[in-house]
Amino acid sequence: MSWAIEVIGLQKSYRNHTVLKNIEFRVEKGEIFALLGVNGAGKTTALECIEGVRRYDAGSVRVYGRMGIQFQTSTLPAYIRPMEAVKLFAKWNGVKPDVGMLSSLGFNEFGKKQYEQLSTGQKRRLHLALAFVGDPDIIFLDEPTAGIDVEGRLALHSNIRELKRAGKTAILASHDMAEIEALCDRVAILSGGRIVFCGTVAELTRAVGRKYRVHVETDVGVWEVETENITDALLKMLGEVRQKNLEILDIKVDRGTLEQHFVEMVRRDM
Repeated sequence: MSWAIEVIGLQKSYRNHTVLKNIEFRVEKGEIFALLGVNGAGKTTALECIEGVRRYDAGSVRVYGRMGIQFQTSTLPAYIRPMEAVKLFAKWNGVKPDVGMLSSLGFNEFGKKQYEQLSTGQKRRLHLALAFVGDPDIIFLDEPTAGIDVEGRLALHSNIRELKRAGKTAILASHDMAEIEALCDRVAILSGGRIVFCGTVAELTRAVGRKYRVHVETDVGVWEVETENITDALLKMLGEVRQKNLEILDIKVDRGTLEQHFVEMVRRDM
């Protein structure tokens, strides 16, 4: 197996509070990997330890490739312009700015403004661009779409998929479960300072048990049932609808979402 990142026995404490308890996971080269957890679970601490910007107490971290990092919080001088920042980072990395990437992140709109004039979403896009500038092998994205509008979010998703097609590796920490489900090959769930799950979304579904929500809309209202067996649930519901001589207006079946599976896994660990 060709690894991009190996985390083995990682431990980190702040005084008497242990944030990371002997966590272990590996990220394959070329995959999009998500680190999930509720607030305070240690996602950002784990990423910062892997990135080398925070010291850890025990364990080992191996990163095989050049990193690009978009931090959860970061800032630049108030009067620097986004294009000036990009050109500066590009010069440090010995590359030329990727005009197509900058355009997709909306630089045509705000590239000549001063940093202090940018909205939260525009600052977010600028810091994403700076993370992409050095043509990294591995890119770390901590809440990458927080504060970004729909257009910017779609552009970022496209950029991440382009990274994957180019054989790059991405590791995300995000609260947006729909985003994670749409983009990621595998997820790891942090709970209580430990990794309680690591695998694909399908494997997580099997681990918690697949549950469906069946919606039957009739002329007198909507009937909803949560079940693991769609056939039995539908037959029972349709039988009762016929018995009551109701008119069916619509039927929908929703599968369990990543968010529901995540909540169930964390609840089991509490």
